[in-house]
Amino acid sequence: MTNSPSDTGAEPLKVLCITGWCRNGSTIIGNILNEIPGFFHVGELHFLWKNAAQRGVNEDCGCGRKLVDCPIWSAILPVGQPAGTTLVEHADAVIRRQLGSVRTRHTWRLLRGLHSEQLRAHAALMTDVYQAIAKRSDSRVIIDTSKMPGESALLERLDGITPYYVHVVRDPRAVAQSWSKPKEYVYAMGPGKSTGYWTGFNLAAHAITKRYPERSMFLRYEDFIADPAGTIDQLLRLIESDPAGNPVTDRTVELHTNHTVTGNPDRFNIGATVIRPSDDSWRTGLPQSAQRTVAALSWPLTRRYGYEFGAADSKGRG
Repeated sequence: MTNSPSDTGAEPLKVLCITGWCRNGSTIIGNILNEIPGFFHVGELHFLWKNAAQRGVNEDCGCGRKLVDCPIWSAILPVGQPAGTTLVEHADAVIRRQLGSVRTRHTWRLLRGLHSEQLRAHAALMTDVYQAIAKRSDSRVIIDTSKMPGESALLERLDGITPYYVHVVRDPRAVAQSWSKPKEYVYAMGPGKSTGYWTGFNLAAHAITKRYPERSMFLRYEDFIADPAGTIDQLLRLIESDPAGNPVTDRTVELHTNHTVTGNPDRFNIGATVIRPSDDSWRTGLPQSAQRTVAALSWPLTRRYGYEFGAADSKGRG
């Protein structure tokens, strides 16, 4: 498969894929972009089938309905479903393919091509799913914040899709502090495990953006919250869209109901939303012992990303 336009001459569908590890601000970035006409934030699409089959942590769409009752996802879930099977059977088959072919450790193999029937079947499904989403939502740009590196690498193999990648990184101490307490349907995670995932996911995300630098961008969460409007301008230019559509004004964006699949529970928030510049609650919220654990496990990536450990504060090199 290639990502060339279809034989009909239609423009390829753009998919903006936000990569990196969880708690990196992908949900709010996606929801801001969702406010632009023709843009559609799907949330963590990778988990659609798991959550719809009640195998995941949350079966609600961002609109407040169950995924199986949502006017968007109820139409997307049957895509690729074999005749004579139930939705649960179809979902379980998709989940098995995901586990067997698009996990983080599969990223480097996926960058080399489709090497199994399982991968080819999943690529065919995702091609049809993205196109069906675009048609159902009347969108030309889909924002996928799944952050699953295997799924991100697969995008290059989908017909009629032009992928763009944004590797978003957040200070691992802030990430560990965020994971330290459960949040609604999201469980807690210790600093060692959180930082292990932070390292693995960021290494895989880097491999993808290094392969496709002309359609990729590196972004620190701290830089986003320091200048949200400027960051959204950069993202729009990356995907060759007019920055005049930027919905952020004076650090504030008016959010409306979305149709996100899982993600940060803040995805349900609507109305005027202020993006605050300060994000250093980890200094008092994360014990010193946990900070030392994070520092040991995240080095040397933290230096690559401009985070200083052992100093009075975290400094960026830009």
